[in-house]
Amino acid sequence: MTTYTPTFDHQLLERLRGAVRGEIVEPGDPGYDEARKVYNAMHDRRPAIIVRAVDAGDVIATVDFARDQGLALAVRGGSHSVPGYGTCDGGVVLDLGLMRGIRVDPETRTAWVEGGCTWADVNHATYAFGLATTGGMVSTTGVGGLTTGGGMGYLVRRCGLACDNLASVDLVTADGHFVTCTAEHNSDLLWAVRGGGGNFGVVTSFAFRLHPVADILGGPTFFPLDSDVIRRYRDMVGEADDDLGALLVVGLGPPVPFLPERWHGRPLCGVIACWTGSQDEDDRIRGRLAAVGPVLGQYLERIPYPVINTLFDDLVPPGLYHYWKGTFTQGLSDGAIEACVEYGAATPSIQSVTVGIPLDGACHRVGPEETAFSYRDADYSFALSGTLTTRADCEAQKDWVRGFHQALEPHSMGGGYVNFIDHDDQNRVQANYRANYARLRDLKRRYDPGNLFRLNHNIAP
Repeated sequence: MTTYTPTFDHQLLERLRGAVRGEIVEPGDPGYDEARKVYNAMHDRRPAIIVRAVDAGDVIATVDFARDQGLALAVRGGSHSVPGYGTCDGGVVLDLGLMRGIRVDPETRTAWVEGGCTWADVNHATYAFGLATTGGMVSTTGVGGLTTGGGMGYLVRRCGLACDNLASVDLVTADGHFVTCTAEHNSDLLWAVRGGGGNFGVVTSFAFRLHPVADILGGPTFFPLDSDVIRRYRDMVGEADDDLGALLVVGLGPPVPFLPERWHGRPLCGVIACWTGSQDEDDRIRGRLAAVGPVLGQYLERIPYPVINTLFDDLVPPGLYHYWKGTFTQGLSDGAIEACVEYGAATPSIQSVTVGIPLDGACHRVGPEETAFSYRDADYSFALSGTLTTRADCEAQKDWVRGFHQALEPHSMGGGYVNFIDHDDQNRVQANYRANYARLRDLKRRYDPGNLFRLNHNIAP
């Protein structure tokens, strides 16, 4: 195991200790090995210090320390970054995980959410008022990384991306300044963090617009892995109301009680439905799903919205080994469907699930230049996930992920969703932002000319 010797000024470290109310963890401390863990076990790194911030003051002090010492700075929210950008070797990890405060105003339908919150935190707080906003697909996902990358989830067709529902942020910039960004003040930074990732600072608080969403008709329906089934799914989505979230999944049958045991571990496809419309329409939605193909197993019930965000938590707990690719498509061509069937049949593990997220509806009603997220003409975003239980198995399956991505490329749009892309795709950053890249680069030069915030899908100044 490599040991990294800190090279920073220890007088400045003592000054940091005096400025921080949270905890500072160093190598050799009893909690160091636990504090340095991240969701994706592929990244076993040893930072020089980990600052567990409790407020914006701690964030400012940590940013100043890393910048002045010339150290790499990794910012961690929920720690779900597949490329491992929430950690580093020999640098500073700024862990926001203790900053979990939320305040909901039901009259203005607004939630103020601190930077360390997960979507489980947000869903719990907003459900009490019959409200929700677009979040992730796994409840332990961090709000910060998902939102600043764009933010896709079950409600995207009805409510738009998470970043579309972002009214304001509190941000600590590379020079250590604390700024509030709204449509009226620092609007350029608000535009940039709505899809531009962590390139522009540390968001200590988000203000989200909320929507009336309480109980839903939701859950998975599994079908045989068949091209005709996916084509009928495509037709269903093309005709569906925006109130129907319908994610396509391709993989191996999970060991769940509502799927017959003979299908456990066998290739299949499925639709994860999230119907937020009237309960009177539930039977119509059930009928639409039944028409997609022969139903192998189904859990489709009236449930609280937060529950759908937890259905797959146990399938992908922290500590697994991940390697991902992502791509956008216009429509869902027959060629893309055939690639899904071919590579879906060779899915390497039950945890390796390919997900296709429809991006029509509300997402299409935002212009490509209104936020940093530019793929407003994309109809689907695909996540190709190689997820295994050992490092060796994950390394061995990288070619499956890469081959799948190459098979989809002729049917894709060139870039991908930054939250679905691994560390070896830095050469795709410009394609990921298309026409917005030049503006993002200019803002990077203005607000972070030294590229302090570089542990991300980096927009280099």
